[in-house]
Parts: sequence; structure tokens; C-alpha cells
Amino acid sequence: MAKGRQKKAKAPARSAGGRAEPPRRGLAPGLTHRQRRRLVVAAGVLAVLVLAGAGGWLYARTRRPAPGEYVASLGNAHITTADMPHQPYNSDPPTSGPHLPYIAPWGFHTRPIVRELQVHNLEDAGVIINYRPDCGDRLLEPLKTILARYPDHVILAPYPGLDRCIALTAWTRIDKLDEPDESRVVRFIEAYRGIDHHPAGGE
Repeated sequence: MAKGRQKKAKAPARSAGGRAEPPRRGLAPGLTHRQRRRLVVAAGVLAVLVLAGAGGWLYARTRRPAPGEYVASLGNAHITTADMPHQPYNSDPPTSGPHLPYIAPWGFHTRPIVRELQVHNLEDAGVIINYRPDCGDRLLEPLKTILARYPDHVILAPYPGLDRCIALTAWTRIDKLDEPDESRVVRFIEAYRGIDHHPAGGE
């Protein structure tokens, strides 16, 4: 019975000096040693540039000023009724100070919310968007669209007598503007919504 032909194993490649070259493994086996070295250096440089860019972005973000203006805290005292005499507020609309012991519902309001009630909503991690009704409907619809993104901890309400068309308030923060600047309003909400301001052990 004839034996099948056996294939001869291919001899390993030899260098100019006659020594067998080891099989190429690892990074880019088809490249020369110099080419592989250049590839590694290029990858390292790229990684450094990416990390430097990310670090610069984070640094710029953390150094960015907080939205709105700071207003000194007037404390967290409770009053029983809105007409009860109390320390005057240091901003309009108020951003801290004496307030009623309950909060207004989150969401859209068709009537103004008394200032003593607004303050408790701010203490309870809320943001309030007050708008001046006589500035026109051009304000209301864009602000309603923004409000719809937040199921709680944001209020949109009319505030007759504002010195600007829109006032954004959070605890000890205020920002006023005349146009419904979406990015500015959203940035304010995102910065302060959800931060509780009750004193330790307070209500």
C-alpha cells in the first residue's frame, strides 16, 4: 500500500548570519523593530494629548463661576403667617430668611406665590422661576418648555413688580434677565436644584 506523501515543515526564516529568526508576535508583527518603536511612541504621545485635553476641560469647568449672584443668608426661621412681622428680605424675590412652615406645590402656577412661601421651597432644595406678567407671552412658553423637564423642585410663577422680566432664585442665589435664555436658565436650575438647605436637625 502506497504511503501518502508527507508535507515537509517549512524551515524557519534565517537572518543574514544564518541564525533562525524567531516568529514575530505582539504589536504589528509585519513591521520592523524601528517601525514598531515609532508606533509605540506615537501612541504614547496621543495618550498624553488626550489626557491633557481632558484635564484642561475639567479644570476650566471647575473654575467656571457659579450661576447667578450670591446673596447673604438670613437664616431659616419659621413664621406662622405671611403677614407676621419678620426681618426684611435682602433681595427681591427673596433667597433666604423667615418662611412659612409648608411649601407650595412644584410646577406651574397661574397666581403669584407669596414671598414667605417661596423661601421655604428654596430651603427644600427648590429653584423658582419668577416672571413679570407684563413682559408678554414671549417669556411664558419658552419657560414652560424648560419647566417640563423637571418633575419636581422647580416652580414657574408670575411675580408682578419685578425690576426685570425674569428672576431665578435658589437658596442664597439670584439671577435676573430680560429674555428667556434657555442655556442660562437651565444652567442655574442644574446647579442648585436638589440641594437641601435645612440646618442640622431643622425642619
